[in-house]
Amino acid sequence: MESKQQMTEREMSGQAAEEVGEQAMGPAFIASAASVGLSLYYFFIQGERQLGTFIGLWPPTILAFASYFNQRKMRQQLDSITQPGTTLKNAFDSVMGNK
Repeated sequence: MESKQQMTEREMSGQAAEEVGEQAMGPAFIASAASVGLSLYYFFIQGERQLGTFIGLWPPTILAFASYFNQRKMRQQLDSITQPGTTLKNAFDSVMGNK
């Protein structure tokens, strides 16, 4: 008999987890890249070094928030799979987003 962890690892494929990551990180990556570009513009072209440095600190914060929300979404999916009384069909529907 499989343990609960082995069952959830088998049920939640790497592809499903990768899709969740791509959905959450897409806008965050674009916002981070735009922030880097904007900070370089202000730092080198406009000569406003303080503003360029300040804007340059945004990308790690944006990516950290995106990572947090991504992990939170994956945790909710995992919790819905491992709840007592959850049928296999309901678990798959939850992971695939059909429910």
